[in-house]
Amino acid sequence: MKRWLGSAGICFNERNELLMVKAHGSGEWSVPSGGIEEGESPEECCIREVKEETGYDVRIIEQLLVKETSIKGIEVKTYYFRIDTFGTSTGIQDPDGIIGATAWKSLPEVKTMSHAYPEDLDFLLEQFNYK
Repeated sequence: MKRWLGSAGICFNERNELLMVKAHGSGEWSVPSGGIEEGESPEECCIREVKEETGYDVRIIEQLLVKETSIKGIEVKTYYFRIDTFGTSTGIQDPDGIIGATAWKSLPEVKTMSHAYPEDLDFLLEQFNYK
């Protein structure tokens, strides 16, 4: 069985909006995330992926969740971290060229938007209460 390990960042701004990204040509949003590279910790992966996908430098506050699931026959393990941005975004620098947009989304928007990972919706909505 193939395995994939990744990290995702949960980040809110001062207006209690969640940092989200979407792929080119997609209407589905998700929090910034990506695969852990060889020799990288989940924390390092999170910091790198958020920088690549949103242009923000971030610091880890705490680990929130480890999601283990199976997607199309691949065992998937994703580490979710609460993070904080510092400085301003330098723009999307995604080496894979997947990310088409990044935006801060309010609670009503997150409730009604189309999600790339709909199974994460309840978890994401809970995070609005912990700001």
